[in-house]
Amino acid sequence: MRSRQRMFAAVMRLLLKCLRLGRRRRFKLVRQMEQLWHYGHLCLRSLLYNSFTNGDVVLDSLFEPVYWLVDHVTRWFGVVFVALVIGLTSSIVAIVYICLLPLILQTYTPAWICWHLAYGHWNLIMIVFHYYMAITTSPGHPPQAKNDLTGVSICRKCIAPKPARTHHCSICNRCVLKMDHHCPWLNNCVGHYNHRYFFSFCLFMTLGCIYCSISGWEMFRDAYAAIERMKLLEKERLEVAANQTYYQTPPPTFSFRQRAFHKSMVYLWVLCSSVALALGALTLWHAALITRGETSIERHINRKERQRLQKKGKVFRNPYSYGSWDNWKVFLGVDVPRHWLTRVLLPSPHLPHGTGLSWDLPPSVTEQRAPLLAI
Repeated sequence: MRSRQRMFAAVMRLLLKCLRLGRRRRFKLVRQMEQLWHYGHLCLRSLLYNSFTNGDVVLDSLFEPVYWLVDHVTRWFGVVFVALVIGLTSSIVAIVYICLLPLILQTYTPAWICWHLAYGHWNLIMIVFHYYMAITTSPGHPPQAKNDLTGVSICRKCIAPKPARTHHCSICNRCVLKMDHHCPWLNNCVGHYNHRYFFSFCLFMTLGCIYCSISGWEMFRDAYAAIERMKLLEKERLEVAANQTYYQTPPPTFSFRQRAFHKSMVYLWVLCSSVALALGALTLWHAALITRGETSIERHINRKERQRLQKKGKVFRNPYSYGSWDNWKVFLGVDVPRHWLTRVLLPSPHLPHGTGLSWDLPPSVTEQRAPLLAI
């Protein structure tokens, strides 16, 4: 009897010991998991914490894969976009010469004929010249030698000197002087040496599209009505043909040339109007930037700097702005009054002011620039 009690007691002690050990191991495992969780949370906060983090930084981080995709896709599709611009522009020019110009010569007065011939060809020359110069002119790149420049920062991607207003283009994989943006429709960066060509192309292309839309409005209405009439007559012809017996298909009501003419007029007006709206908005946006003496990249930088200084009770002044009128003169390269004709209204390959490495006061600016900071 006592031996059984001793055995039972020993079994119970062993069972309690096992339960105690299991509980200790379970508690130890929980403590280890908690320690790992706190350690991982602390590491994550130490890696991601930044006192300058705001909503813009978070959005940039979220859209980083999109930026990477755009950079790599744009690099390969630039040639396609250039071919598309040339193809669409050539199609509009062909329709104008084949369809519009004969009607203008037959129906308009001699004064209006001279106006259309002079303005149309002048606008076309300006478009072709500035687009060719924009895609073939290098935007400008800083020298790679560190001894050539003093007092500049270093690009973290190029590991090379980075002058003022210079930014790195991830598509071209190079730093660009006075970079505005990378334009896929040019397959080139818009920078110091081709910024004027880019803006002039946008301006004259917008004017040309507006000119075609206004000139072809009446013809567009007639062509659209004719196409609707063709559809109606075609439907009636098919209904009649279904109730009769023909040995062959009846001839069409309208000839192929008439159909092509009406559809070409609709195509011309719709395309020109769409491009005029889209490109016109872009042109106005860049005109506002030029008036303020900024580029597209500098607008975002200056806006953040303006907000930062505003909290400190200071006012931000753009050091590269000389006033609205002088900004346009510097941008267009107008030094004397005759340059408005020879350099703005006529094709001109003149270089912009400065080298893009330093920004001295242009000779056409009479007043000194405003200081960078004003209290």
